[in-house]
Amino acid sequence: MVETRQILARADAAERLPTMGGMARPNGVVIVSERFWAFAGVDGSLREGVMAARPTILRRVPLVRGLAKLAASLSPVFRRRGVTRPRERALLALALVAPFLFFLLPEAMRFPAGIALAAALVLWLLRGRTLRLHGAEHRAIAAAETRQLAPTWAGSARPSRFSPRCGTNFAALVLPVTFLADRAWPLAPALYTPLLVTLLSLALTMELWQAIQVSGRRFFRPLLLPGLGLQRLTTREPSLDETRAALTAVASVLRRELA
Repeated sequence: MVETRQILARADAAERLPTMGGMARPNGVVIVSERFWAFAGVDGSLREGVMAARPTILRRVPLVRGLAKLAASLSPVFRRRGVTRPRERALLALALVAPFLFFLLPEAMRFPAGIALAAALVLWLLRGRTLRLHGAEHRAIAAAETRQLAPTWAGSARPSRFSPRCGTNFAALVLPVTFLADRAWPLAPALYTPLLVTLLSLALTMELWQAIQVSGRRFFRPLLLPGLGLQRLTTREPSLDETRAALTAVASVLRRELA
């Protein structure tokens, strides 16, 4: 614990820190950078790993780069020694594959089925203590971005539990993009159409998502409002112990990044 506080204090003094994201689990928090990931459990456990590398060429090709980044972000979830158990990995894989099978449904039922699947997945992912740990994840990342890691650990600072870079915001964008892509699809329907529409929608949303992240223009801010509104449902105010669990994962990632 002393080492964790030292790492956080060192990071507060650093000129630059890597961009980090995360994922709340019922029993802890995952924090990731481009190169590393860490899972800190509320029971004091800590697991560390290396993120899947993306080929350089995939980082430059529009649309493809977004899908590659999205796939890489799921690395800690689907690895055998990651943060999920085999049964949960199977359920998550089924949830990801299911949209590609919607061509078996009548056309009028595909979009409602997609919304129902997304809602069920969110409810399942946010079970137990996940809502509070989701808020802790956002607070820990915001503490890194505002250089308040040490004060946040001490409890004297409380950065926002709402994040403009949360996956909730991405989910709020992908639903309307998918709806529009499905309606605007120019080719005759075929068995592969749902697969192509889904991949195209994800790729387009990732391009839009990354443009929002790097742009400071106010024009893009309204696009984040639905996701920020959803975060009032998908987060709760975390306790100091829950925030410290998230900060422990942040410290693990930063220790390796700053080495």
